[in-house]
Amino acid sequence: MKTLHEVIKTLPQIGKLEFIGLRSRHRGQVESVIKTRTLPGLGLEGDHRTQSKAPNPDSKRQVTLIQAEHLAAVASLLGLKAIDPSLTRRNLVISGINLLALKDKTFFIGEVLLEYTGPCHPCTRMEETFGPGGYNAMRGHGGITARVLSEGMIQLGDKVCVQ
Repeated sequence: MKTLHEVIKTLPQIGKLEFIGLRSRHRGQVESVIKTRTLPGLGLEGDHRTQSKAPNPDSKRQVTLIQAEHLAAVASLLGLKAIDPSLTRRNLVISGINLLALKDKTFFIGEVLLEYTGPCHPCTRMEETFGPGGYNAMRGHGGITARVLSEGMIQLGDKVCVQ
């Protein structure tokens, strides 16, 4: 029988990149794109976090990710049929893999290497976006933050898997 430690280290599922969202300015509207370049120490090319900043390899919030499966849960909690992924203000939407299982791991999106850095808790902007209850609907469904470890292109449909 495997130990819990061995089970935690095993993640055979492969996810899929379903959405890429960039904000050209702080608090700006999230724009959906089909591909972008990753910039180590910064994040995603075209996102406000990469503009006029020197690379910081220690920054923990270079990219934000949310599970596609959680979008349905948030919509349900808000009494909606569906929500537009851009409204969550996350950069990447991933399906088919539990993002929390990436804790303490590096992982690939296509050929690009990222590192899990922590949970991505919702902010009060969710009340502005979704209305009353938006923040609490997102609690536990906010996704994760990651650090970019390699430069390269990511595009919709790329596979997501542990290193």
